[in-house]
Amino acid sequence: MDNRIGFIGGGQMGEALIRGIIKSGLYSPEAISVTEPNAERRDYITSTYGVEGFEESAALWETCATIILAVKPQIMDRVLAASKSMTGPQHLIISIAAGLPISFYEQGLGRDDCKIIRVMPNTPALVLEGASALSGNKNVEKSDLQRAEEIFSKVGKAVILDEQALDAVTGLSGSGPAYVFTFAEAMIDAGVESGLTRPVAETLALQTILGSVKLLMESNKHPAELRAMVTSPGGTTIAAQHVLERSGFRGIIMDAIAAAVNRSTELGKR
Repeated sequence: MDNRIGFIGGGQMGEALIRGIIKSGLYSPEAISVTEPNAERRDYITSTYGVEGFEESAALWETCATIILAVKPQIMDRVLAASKSMTGPQHLIISIAAGLPISFYEQGLGRDDCKIIRVMPNTPALVLEGASALSGNKNVEKSDLQRAEEIFSKVGKAVILDEQALDAVTGLSGSGPAYVFTFAEAMIDAGVESGLTRPVAETLALQTILGSVKLLMESNKHPAELRAMVTSPGGTTIAAQHVLERSGFRGIIMDAIAAAVNRSTELGKR
């Protein structure tokens, strides 16, 4: 078995990872295999990225040292049942399915010697700006975690955490893009309500969000310090900030994330 990487599932997140690792040079197209039962989707992946495609996963388990499970949680039990006879300690198994604990994979494969890493990515990985958290089982060595971290760092930023922290990650960054999209939509609608055309409102709102995040990341300043720089005495920003504070804006965001964390915990127990 060589240092090939295989993807079971050729959906959007799987495609994002393939694009990222090829673009970075971490793996060549010739070292990547994909199992995708949908023929149209499989043909698209293979023709776009020059990787090897299969309808069934047996060839991947035979030739790939690293296997990424990139299927929906609802069908993961079927994928594990179909794969259990082909898995072994020679594989590094990485799953990006949301909400399924490592114990789910150990039970589904019916063995306790597999190296399993659970990852919680998010959708900005589709544009190579994702945030991912990784956690491994007892069989995973430091070098395995480093390999997985390297893979996911090609589609954004990746951190290694204990599995018990992944519910918090799910609530914060896993579901986080939805909060940002809602905020962006509200800003755009506010611009339209104030008389701007929608295209102009979209351009200004999205660039404001992008620029603000970039400033926050590159300035090494606390968010409160940057906010103070924009807030002049008696000006427009403090008037708007007053409304946000009176409405409990920060508390609403914290409550929303707490609700997502709690739901992730509930789903993991089912």
